[in-house]
Amino acid sequence: MSEQSIVIVGAKRTPIGSFQGQFNDCSTIDLGAAAIAGALSQAGVDGAEVSEVIMGCVLPAGLGQAPARQASLKAGIPTSVGCLTVNKVCGSSMKAVMLGHDAIRAGSADIVVAGGMESMTNAPYLLQKARGGMRMGHGEVIDHMFWDGLQNPYDKQMMGAFGELCAEKYGFTRIDQDAFAHVTVERAQRAVHQGDFADEIVPVTVKTRKGEQVCKEDEEPHRCNLGKIPELKPAFKKDGTVTAANASKISDGAAATVLMSAAEAKRRGLQPLA
Repeated sequence: MSEQSIVIVGAKRTPIGSFQGQFNDCSTIDLGAAAIAGALSQAGVDGAEVSEVIMGCVLPAGLGQAPARQASLKAGIPTSVGCLTVNKVCGSSMKAVMLGHDAIRAGSADIVVAGGMESMTNAPYLLQKARGGMRMGHGEVIDHMFWDGLQNPYDKQMMGAFGELCAEKYGFTRIDQDAFAHVTVERAQRAVHQGDFADEIVPVTVKTRKGEQVCKEDEEPHRCNLGKIPELKPAFKKDGTVTAANASKISDGAAATVLMSAAEAKRRGLQPLA
């Protein structure tokens, strides 16, 4: 490995929470801060040593200014460290890591924390015409999660509709998709049961009516009934093939990485994860 290579020396994620599930009372900021703090702790890097924090976030409405800054501060990183929030829809977190990589390669940063955070559960509803006044008749309430995250702004089609187009184009049948979903869920359930994800997960403490609850495992695999997968109706098109079981999930969570040059990792005596 070249000393000019950029390496990952810390990588942590929260458990993935189901929609309105275990992270119902956790904000995007809470989840992002937990992932950032966990990654820094794993890497043995102090927050004051970080050059920049870059976090992807697709649904920022209602979070307040500069979500990445908020998560950074909550993770214990000082105000002197610059922060950037990236919105590239599904590619936001990946783009955050790419930007971190490029900043280090360019010499404008030494250590970058990069990742992503989202609470789809807590995405608010929007009253887009309220500022100008709803003078008469019925108003419209817009779902921020749909409008800014899951819906094509040009023809208003949902993301799942394009899943249908891809399935038709490449000949993926309902049986193919359900079989893949079945195997995927089986593997996820087995991995959770065996603790395969334990090393990459940072536990998140959630305050509930019954007291504090420590969330350590992904929530969605436990909720899936494998026997019902073939019985589900198409979600986006009559006689379609994409269902709630074989499509992407609506969920909550965050992940963060700590990036630096291979030379810096060597100087610190750190073993790169990747």
